[in-house]
Parts: sequence; structure tokens; C-alpha cells
Amino acid sequence: MTTPVRIVGIDPGLRNTGWGVISSEANRLIYLGSGTVSSNKKFSLAERLKQLFCGLSSVLEEWQPDEASVETTFVNRDAGATLKLGQARGMALVVPALAGVAVYEYAPNLVKKTVVGAGHADKAQIRAMVQHLLPRAEPDTEDATDALALAITHAHHRERAELVAGLAAREVAAP
Repeated sequence: MTTPVRIVGIDPGLRNTGWGVISSEANRLIYLGSGTVSSNKKFSLAERLKQLFCGLSSVLEEWQPDEASVETTFVNRDAGATLKLGQARGMALVVPALAGVAVYEYAPNLVKKTVVGAGHADKAQIRAMVQHLLPRAEPDTEDATDALALAITHAHHRERAELVAGLAAREVAAP
């Protein structure tokens, strides 16, 4: 019998950072909670990142996940927006790392392909499949839905991700 693993998915954004927590045991996924941490756009960048950091830290303290799944950054035409997203993403990586939670990263297309079956699925398709896979889920925003999709993706890919992380650690440790 396998031990349940509590996974938090984090969809980073400077305005809204979505989070979703599931429990994964073998092929069984159980919805535990989800939500959105928001920042005030009237505040400075540093203050906004602090709001997100504190909010996400509270989420991790409450839910005590074993592993975290964070979306990788995609580059768009607006370099400034990409940079700000990167800063929010950095915060989303640091919060679980500081809490001692293993962090894994997944590309948006892999998340879509894992959850929906197509790498270019739209938001409505992702929401429908998250609701199908986690019938009790009640995400309050698209960001929370995306975070649950990230958690589901990690549940399906975690054995491979742990293997890759272990191999990388051995390469670093080798003389």
C-alpha cells in the first residue's frame, strides 16, 4: 500500500497566484483545497511580492504539503510583463523551498496535455477536466483551476520527476 502524498500546485502571477492542494495515493486523487492569493496593483513591486510571499506562506503552513508543482515561465512579446512574471515565479519557488517542500516544475503545454490530453487546450477545457478529475473541487478563479491542474500533473509525473531529480543530484555530488 502506498502512502498518500499531499501536493500543492502553484500558478504564479504578480496580480494573482493560484494554489491548489490535492492528496495523491496510487491512482486516486482527492481535492483538499484551493484559492488565490492576490496583490494590490497600487503597491510597489516589492510590496506586491511581499503580499504574495506572505499569502502563499500561510497556505503552505495551513496545508503542510509534501511536494510542490510550479508552472514554468513562458516568454511573451512584452519583456516587462515576462520579467514581472519571472519575479512572481521566483517567489513561488522560494516559498515552498523555505518550508522544506520539494519543488518540481512543469511547462504549460505538459500540464494541458496531462489534464486534457491536448497541449493547446483552452481554459474551459482545463476547468472541465479538473472538475471531472476532482469532483469536489471548487476553485474560485482560473488561477486556482490552473494550480489544481499543476498538482494533478505532478501526481501523474512525480515518479519520473523524482528519478530525474535524483540523477541530477548524483551528478552534482560526483567528484
